Amino acid sequence: MTGISLDTPDLNLTSLKQPSINLLTKIQSHGVLLVLQEPDLTVIQVSNNTLMAFGMAPDRVLGQPLEQILDAFQVDQFREGLAARNLDAINPSKVWVRKSGDDYLVFDAVFHRSPDGFLVLELEPAQTNENIPFLSFYHLAKASIGKLAATADLHAFGRIVVGEVRKVTGFDRVMLYKFDDDGHGEVIAEDKLVEMESYLGLHFPESDIPQPARKMFLSNWIRVIPDAGDTAVEMIPSQNPLTDRPTDLTLSILRSAFPCHTEYLHNMGVGASLTISLIKDGKLWGIIACHHRTPKLVPYELRKACEFLGQVIFAEISTSEDVADYNYRAKLAHVQSVAIERMSRSESFIDGLMGAEPNLLDLVDAHGAAICFGGHWTTIGQTPPEAELNYLVQWLTKNVEEEVFLTDSLPLIYADAQRFKDVASGLLAISLSRRSYVLCFRPEVVQTVNWGGDPNNAYHLADTDGIPRLCPRISFELWKETVRLHSLPWKPVEAEAATELRKAIVNIVLRQAEELALLTTDLERSNAELKKFAYVASHDLQEPLNQVANYVQLLEMRYSEQLDTDAKDFIGFAVEGVSLMQTLIDDVLVYSKVDLLGIEWGLTEVSTAFDRALSHLRGRITETGAIVTFDPMPTIVADSTQLTQLFQNLLGNAIKFRKPDTVPQIHISIERQEDDWLFSVRDNGIGIDPRFFERIFVIFQRLHTRDEYSGSGMGLTICKKIVECHRGKIWVTSEPEQGSTFSFTIPVNGGDRDRVNGRKNYSTSRR
Repeated sequence: MTGISLDTPDLNLTSLKQPSINLLTKIQSHGVLLVLQEPDLTVIQVSNNTLMAFGMAPDRVLGQPLEQILDAFQVDQFREGLAARNLDAINPSKVWVRKSGDDYLVFDAVFHRSPDGFLVLELEPAQTNENIPFLSFYHLAKASIGKLAATADLHAFGRIVVGEVRKVTGFDRVMLYKFDDDGHGEVIAEDKLVEMESYLGLHFPESDIPQPARKMFLSNWIRVIPDAGDTAVEMIPSQNPLTDRPTDLTLSILRSAFPCHTEYLHNMGVGASLTISLIKDGKLWGIIACHHRTPKLVPYELRKACEFLGQVIFAEISTSEDVADYNYRAKLAHVQSVAIERMSRSESFIDGLMGAEPNLLDLVDAHGAAICFGGHWTTIGQTPPEAELNYLVQWLTKNVEEEVFLTDSLPLIYADAQRFKDVASGLLAISLSRRSYVLCFRPEVVQTVNWGGDPNNAYHLADTDGIPRLCPRISFELWKETVRLHSLPWKPVEAEAATELRKAIVNIVLRQAEELALLTTDLERSNAELKKFAYVASHDLQEPLNQVANYVQLLEMRYSEQLDTDAKDFIGFAVEGVSLMQTLIDDVLVYSKVDLLGIEWGLTEVSTAFDRALSHLRGRITETGAIVTFDPMPTIVADSTQLTQLFQNLLGNAIKFRKPDTVPQIHISIERQEDDWLFSVRDNGIGIDPRFFERIFVIFQRLHTRDEYSGSGMGLTICKKIVECHRGKIWVTSEPEQGSTFSFTIPVNGGDRDRVNGRKNYSTSRR
């Protein structure tokens, strides 16, 4: 026998790891198996050990009716039971077989129908002529349940289970083995001889109990191997003569084990095994594994008693888990109802979700959460920095299609997450739209997993006479693995809560959108009336102001010689006041005309709008000797007229607020960001105290007297409104005497953003 590399080309490793159970054609040698054809119960297949059991060679058994092997009286007793679909009523039956003379052998006879429709009779040597009294097991089960009622801890449950099973069966070791979500398993309870090595708390890889074996455990609630060193017995003939295929022995008690499995037991020092399936909601929850160091026959009644005991006791474990799950679900349902009610009453669903406890963290048992909505982040608890959150949303947008996505190992699928693994190794992401997300985080939990042997070397391949064969590992010594970059896993109930939360948020946002649409209609009507009023009012104000100015100037001209110096000064003040009033009225008109509905979207060459602004300021630029430089100008989606007004106001301020005896130097820099164009107007002027950054954008707010610097105080307010109508932002950075930099953004797809708000007048040219 030689070793084979696992990388050998054309090697079907999956078929070796998980061969089909229904293709096995051998049985364990301690019993006899007959395949019968109904209704006459003729033997069409037989195990090749009848000579030892019956004193009859297989060829003498084949083709014979069952009455020729067992006496007719016993067969007649079977026939009534065989007419029923459920054969449990006749299983097991004691049968006597005359071997020779007065030499009789007593067997436990068990019938079942194979998945391919044939009647199968399995005969095992009876250990006793008497059935085990039912009351004995009733009292045993009752006592076990009484012990279980005293605890709610799974591991304590497990200790009771394995203790009771070992007491009944007398096996050297009994273990409760629970499957993990990833397919691996863990020994959570153990009862054994003192001198035996303990497997308690050890994990075993998925390959130890592959998928075909798990399917078998779902079909056969109990599986016994009395002698792990047994030599399997062939079926005669190997193919069912009626189908030309092996009879499906999936449900067989005597079916032989995989050679790999018996070798696995041998490597563990196991001479006999009994396995009881623990099934919950149609899935294999775990198994009770019984091991004996030497061969050990277990009577059918005892096996069924263990099966019954396992089911009864596991029902208590399952109920306990269901109660804990129900309580947790009830808690989440309460948190969810409170959150939804709070969201419904709040102006923003975010306030209702992130406000007073219970909040979003309680809904999914997270340590931190962040909501990205409308381009803004709201966070609670421990979260990555905002810059990292932006990158994470970009990754989610490109790589995740699920409405609710969850992982307990984010750094393993998104490498950048290693930078913030301490707060976000686990992620639950709820997608609300392309750029809107609810993100919940769990921190890294470093764990040490104890394995029964190295899981990376759970098996190897060997070559036996040119045939590759899968061999299990030899060592089951403790092998420690440190698991990093993982959080505690998300529970299915938490995923369900996240899905329900998404539905609630979408409904609330849609309702608020409808309310906002109605409000927008009212505001548009009100704004239209206000614009009309502003136009009419300003037009009507211009005429009396002009009259005041004209008559005051006429008064000065006609009565100049009669007026003293004070009177002339007073007339001058009146004329200046009228002029200022006219300027304020003009600026109010300009401000009222700047709104979203007034934007003429189009592909705009920024250089054209900028040149017009410079043309309007040519006199002041020449007068001050200002030096204006700029980066290459792009073509963007914007309103050309408003863009000209924006540059004119910002450049005009840069010139106006220059330092005395200093030539103004102004530079316009332009940078393409992911979704925006960033424009910055930097000057070397007098600068601004950071305390006043917000104030300078408020209507009619001034930082200087009109004697120091002329103007109405409307320029930056108009700039702010123009930028916001383009769905951008504007801000300033400055220090006194250090100059100022006014920055603003214009979205790359301005027209698209406008259409989201209900407008469709995007065009590629100006009207």
